Amino acid sequence: MQPTNITETQDFPVMISDAVWNSILPFLKALPTIYVGTPEDCRRFLSAVAWITKEGATWRALPKAYGYWNTIYRRFGRWSDAGVFEKLHEHFHAAGEVSALLVDATVVRAHSCAAGAPKKNGGQETEALGRSRGGFTTKLHAAVSGDFLPLRFTLTAGQRHDITQAPALIAGTPACEYVIADAAYDSDAFRAEIIAEGAEAVIRPRKSRVEDRPYDQEVYKLRNVIERFFHRLKQYRRVATRYDKYAVRYLGFVYVAAILITAKKM
Repeated sequence: MQPTNITETQDFPVMISDAVWNSILPFLKALPTIYVGTPEDCRRFLSAVAWITKEGATWRALPKAYGYWNTIYRRFGRWSDAGVFEKLHEHFHAAGEVSALLVDATVVRAHSCAAGAPKKNGGQETEALGRSRGGFTTKLHAAVSGDFLPLRFTLTAGQRHDITQAPALIAGTPACEYVIADAAYDSDAFRAEIIAEGAEAVIRPRKSRVEDRPYDQEVYKLRNVIERFFHRLKQYRRVATRYDKYAVRYLGFVYVAAILITAKKM
């Protein structure tokens, strides 16, 4: 079955659907930091970015029907740097209540072309690239609602521990009844933050913990939601492998994939 967030035509392998575009356009026009241009050109640009995100191809491989690849590449860079894709992602999940919030992280292999971030700006560590047991990697941290909506993302180098991003993932998210996480998030400080937010911490205790911590095992079964979300997110090949030197550009693709996933629920 063809996903409802994109359509295919003879000229365009991927085209943003009418329903999604009608939601996107008014929001983009209200942003003061970007130039939208004609609706047709803007829709074609976003469809080109969706195609790159989905196929994982290089920019030079972009079908000519979308326009000149370098123009689209530079526009994508400007929008990523300005946080447009992040704002657009927030626009899609702004409404609605969240009963459960799930946090976790996944390791993403980085291609060799992602190396080479300028050392004067902090080098690879600043751009969330590092060395872990999986090799040259970055780690994508996410907060997802119990009904499969992606809410927040952060990036670190692949060797960084999951717990380092836990406070940032839950800060500013909608109020919820439960925060669910695996044993990597079993921290007294993080539990205290969850309680301070008015939620219940459903976190499987570490095996090394001296004093066992009870947790709701029935609610904990919801944790499979975020595992399935990462599986679906990595079906977008430009997310599954990182080719970008700069973290903000890679996050741009993550947000585009998250928008496409969220749009399927529209």
